[in-house]
Amino acid sequence: MNPLTDPARIHALTGLFELVLPEIALVGTACLLFLAGLFASNRFLHAVIALGGLTAAAALAFLEDAALPAVTAPAVYTPILAGPAAEFARWLVLGTGFILVFLVMRETRGIAAEYFGCLLVALAGTSLVARSNDLVFLYLALEMLSIPTYVLLYLPTRGKPGQEAAVKYFLLSVLSSGVTLFGFSYLYGLAGSTNLTAIGSAFATANGQAISPLGVLAAVFAVAGLAFRITAVPFHYYAPDVYQGAPTSVAAQLAVLPKIAGFFALANLFGLNQRPFGDLPFPVATQVPLMFWVLAAATMTLGNAMALLQDNLKRVLAYSGVAHAGYMLLGLVTATAFTGDDRPRYSNGFDAILFYLVAYALMTLAVFAVLIHRSDDEGGAESVDDLAGLHRTHPLSAAVLLIALLSMVGMPLTAGFSGKLALFVGLFDAPTVNGMGTAYRILVVVAAINAAIGAVVYLRILGAVFLRSPLRPEAPGRGGSALFAAVLCGVATLAIGLYPQMVWDRARHAAPHIPPVVKAPAAR
Repeated sequence: MNPLTDPARIHALTGLFELVLPEIALVGTACLLFLAGLFASNRFLHAVIALGGLTAAAALAFLEDAALPAVTAPAVYTPILAGPAAEFARWLVLGTGFILVFLVMRETRGIAAEYFGCLLVALAGTSLVARSNDLVFLYLALEMLSIPTYVLLYLPTRGKPGQEAAVKYFLLSVLSSGVTLFGFSYLYGLAGSTNLTAIGSAFATANGQAISPLGVLAAVFAVAGLAFRITAVPFHYYAPDVYQGAPTSVAAQLAVLPKIAGFFALANLFGLNQRPFGDLPFPVATQVPLMFWVLAAATMTLGNAMALLQDNLKRVLAYSGVAHAGYMLLGLVTATAFTGDDRPRYSNGFDAILFYLVAYALMTLAVFAVLIHRSDDEGGAESVDDLAGLHRTHPLSAAVLLIALLSMVGMPLTAGFSGKLALFVGLFDAPTVNGMGTAYRILVVVAAINAAIGAVVYLRILGAVFLRSPLRPEAPGRGGSALFAAVLCGVATLAIGLYPQMVWDRARHAAPHIPPVVKAPAAR
């Protein structure tokens, strides 16, 4: 049949705009903000406009969820996915956006319109990454996240550290995009299509006969480019310097949005978001699972070890983000372990990543919000010593830090504990295929040791907060909106820790999950 007259293809293409109306609302609001910035510089007005755009996007997303069965189309015809995983990512991005608007208000004086406009475009790009089912669309969505970030890094800079952070992130981001495109070009050349579903089917069929070395090479380059987004070792080296030189609010955005985009891009690329496990383009027989094993072990270990040596809080959080990326990579190791005959009993890896992304976003944004609230005209909370005695000068901020940092440690009754438990148990229960079973259990032990090392990093900060006296006179907190964001994140972190099922059920629904095979009892 002629592709130009194929009814299924025509229906898929004509219904695309129905699938991205919330993202269109975000970009439209961003354009309105850019125009409003020409006539007014009231940051509260611009914050209200941004919140209005997020509310409109949330309303459109709710309506789309209700009408989803009417707009679905064959995945091989559409560059945009409309499944549970994409919806999970959209709500995660919108929730993060609401928090970031309150968190960044303190640092937007004079540039609020441009700041909030770039933030909304970055949010739209992150959401579109999760919905991408085409190599070209995926790349453009990644650039929608990257380009506004360049502007946000340079816009408020007033000194050499900020300029260095902006230039370093720009150059390395462009390099990572080039590496990603190189891997994409091999995928297209081998499969003859840019559609990710078609590529996955072609590779799954070809791997039944012979595994293409060029296919593995394509996966290596694509993962290397995307590893920059999630700050996986050895593509993490920009993070400490960029976080330290960037405004705290931009560092908070960098800590969360690129990780969401990076992990969903990897999930889309490896087909973890739409097909049953066991029909993956790169099965356990290839070197791809081993590549994720090495990435996870190196990222966890180096992130936690380097965090021990830092005194600047933003550098600590940068290396903390590296370590948490390593924990989430455990989910990719688990996901690539399953074959057609295997059934996950606890976690298929992808659902654990989704849960941990929620936990990581909440506890990381909580810490950044406290740092912004405690900032002043002299720099504020830059080092661990600046938080000394915080429980006396500002008990509420200290309580939020306690919840967030204990969650990063992985203490029970916090979201971080539930997330780590899902990742560790899922990997420990992964199938023992091709001799990798022992390697999976070794990686769980490595992860547990790293969790203990990470505990030293976070408990050192809590020791300064609760066991030391203030080193300077008490100063009133600045940025009530940042404190509101901190409290909101802290309460949510504790609530999910107490009742993880409310997020876990949605993560399980979002991930293509095959229930365990229950064998009938033998007849007597």
